[in-house]
Amino acid sequence: MKKIAVKLGAASYDVLIANRLLRDAGKYLRAKCGVPSKCVVITSPRVHKLWGVGLERSLRAAKLPFITLTMPDGEQNKTIATVDALVRQMAEAGVDRSSLVIAFGGGMVGDVAGFAAAIYMRGIRVVQIPTTLLAQVDASIGGKTGVNLSSGKNLVGSFHQPTVVLIDPDVLSTLPAREYRAGFFEVIKCGIIRDAKLFVAIERNPQKFLKRDDPAVMQAISASVGVKADVVSRDEREGGLRRILNFGHTIGHALEADGDYKRLLHGEAVGWGMIAAAQLGANIGVTPQKIADRITDVVLRCGPLPNIGSDPATILRLIQSDKKTQRGVPHFVLTTGIGRTDIVSGIPAAAVRKVVATLNKMSAR
Repeated sequence: MKKIAVKLGAASYDVLIANRLLRDAGKYLRAKCGVPSKCVVITSPRVHKLWGVGLERSLRAAKLPFITLTMPDGEQNKTIATVDALVRQMAEAGVDRSSLVIAFGGGMVGDVAGFAAAIYMRGIRVVQIPTTLLAQVDASIGGKTGVNLSSGKNLVGSFHQPTVVLIDPDVLSTLPAREYRAGFFEVIKCGIIRDAKLFVAIERNPQKFLKRDDPAVMQAISASVGVKADVVSRDEREGGLRRILNFGHTIGHALEADGDYKRLLHGEAVGWGMIAAAQLGANIGVTPQKIADRITDVVLRCGPLPNIGSDPATILRLIQSDKKTQRGVPHFVLTTGIGRTDIVSGIPAAAVRKVVATLNKMSAR
């Protein structure tokens, strides 16, 4: 088992990574959390059908009392209304301040369940058991929770750190190929921003990772979790260093919103967003063109990515409403070399529109 610490003083916690970890989840939860008055498993119907029996069996074996609540799949359901429905059910079930929320699913489930835990009775404990690659390497770590508004992604939320994160790579066996690839773009991001060794390994043999070779999957997850844990430990609330985790997200979030969260999966939007950030950086002289081309090549080799066809002016408008925009000025995370980044503002609108037009041409090939 690999154990990676997220060091946040009194709020510190471990990320545990091991194959077949799910079957012993109850044992580890009992060791880390004691015996809560009630465990509230929040999951989606699809995840519950595939893996719910195993988790619930482990909770019974550990003699942990639990209830299971399901929420609808799909980014369109990442809303305040979904959170409202969950917390009402929690109240009706007698969930109290000594209870424990178990977020069991992909990133969307983790964000919504984590937010419900953050606001219920002003905050109860939550653990994350992510079941998608995207959630395992990114969303489950760092304490970001929240929901979308029609005007933008994750505009309502809270920082609420988990008590522990349990990652079982075995659950990825049922993940559709498209969702696995979407998650893998976040792995590439970790290599670009902070782990050049990981990026080079992917660059040399992306298929080894995409074919879900066990050692390669463990390498991808462990390295990515290591990057995020280190960054979050240094900057919990995105006051400085943590902003580098948004590489590819500024334009990526706008592309996602432009497609009404249906055309692109989040990881796919980040994939296009990383190409955009790389080429934008090259166009304004921040990113060496050779580095931009290497990033573009690796992302495209790990595709396919869906077509975009977005209006550059619309994307620019959506960027303005992104939560990373400050005082009306968008801030972009750009790379100065593999493993190195810079935060850049004051980029001309014309440069942003130009790079979106480039993406449209690229995606139409």
